[in-house]
Amino acid sequence: MQLKSLNKKRVLQCIQENSPISRAEIAAKINVSKPTVSLLVDELIQEKWIFEKGIGESTSQGGRRPIQLYFNEKAAYIIGTDIGGTKVKTVICDLNGNIVASSSFNTCHYLESGLLKQIAKEIDFMVNKEGIEVEKILGMGAGVPGITETTTGIVVEAPSLNWVRYPFIKEAERHIPFPVHVDNDVNVAALGEQWLGNARDKQNVLFIAVGTGIGSGIIINNQLYRGSSSAAGEIGYMVTDKNDMKNEFKPIFHRYGYLESVAGGKSIGDRLTKCIQNEPEHPMHKQALASELPGEMAFKLAKTGDGIALKVIDEAIEHLAYGIVNAASLLNPEVVILGGGVLKSSEFILPKLQEIVNQYLPSSVQLKTSQLGDNAGVLGAVSLFMREHESLIKYN
Repeated sequence: MQLKSLNKKRVLQCIQENSPISRAEIAAKINVSKPTVSLLVDELIQEKWIFEKGIGESTSQGGRRPIQLYFNEKAAYIIGTDIGGTKVKTVICDLNGNIVASSSFNTCHYLESGLLKQIAKEIDFMVNKEGIEVEKILGMGAGVPGITETTTGIVVEAPSLNWVRYPFIKEAERHIPFPVHVDNDVNVAALGEQWLGNARDKQNVLFIAVGTGIGSGIIINNQLYRGSSSAAGEIGYMVTDKNDMKNEFKPIFHRYGYLESVAGGKSIGDRLTKCIQNEPEHPMHKQALASELPGEMAFKLAKTGDGIALKVIDEAIEHLAYGIVNAASLLNPEVVILGGGVLKSSEFILPKLQEIVNQYLPSSVQLKTSQLGDNAGVLGAVSLFMREHESLIKYN
């Protein structure tokens, strides 16, 4: 019985990856006898996971072309939610990762009354609006900005949400009527890029998110690497200047790491503000004295050739590049994907990063920006669910 269900999964996966495909081609590809494949295909058609088309047109030799099988991506739906410090985005996807409905709300409005309660409301609204049959929804994946125990479903710590040992899955069960899986948001984004983005078909991936802080998701031999206490990938704690550490280094936020305190978005804005405050002639001088300039401002000014902004950015890029050299020499990934808010200025950052990384890395690695951008989190959450949930649809 177990062999049968395993073969059924393999047949379905084969059709999903290669459709349109004939029964004979499947048998050859996965090395299972033709009668077995036919039997399993008939079951899959009955269960609506796949469908067949055409009675096979005749070939030039007059023989019949075999019937082609197609994967039915609309057989079921999965929900993905990306919970961030500023906004919560939720989507409903088909099995190929096409987004059929999407909605978002401001995190702060619902932190007190309960984020999961609000997510459940948004799901109901989307399901009704799109006319999706509830029984077709397999479940939900979620990405959370903090250290998350995937087995217990407890968010150990998510500072931007004020969560400490928050029982995420337990809370989800109160409001959401189907299975839920949760993981750290950067891990989830790494899965998204591997499923549908710039790390497709790659087995060893390092995904680095550079926003206010800096975090990374690590995929080794096609498996997400979480570490002994679910805290792997905290690349923001890397030290890229030992002398700085000796000089009473103070993190930019309480409990932030070294690298994110010198190369994260917040630190870029911070440095820019301080430097401009010391330059009375600078056009932004008054503004810098009045309030802290945001990190984006550094990139805006740098594009106009502003010397101070260029210096601040170059320094941050250098630190980030050394962080990548350290991580990539240890993990030897096929690709390093860079995502997060700071990478919106990638045309500026990427060439400089690549130059330093190539110079110091023993074996070269491709640096790419996230292909999924703002959707890496929600699509990654869908991918997380597909990997963790035991059903016919299993990606790993």
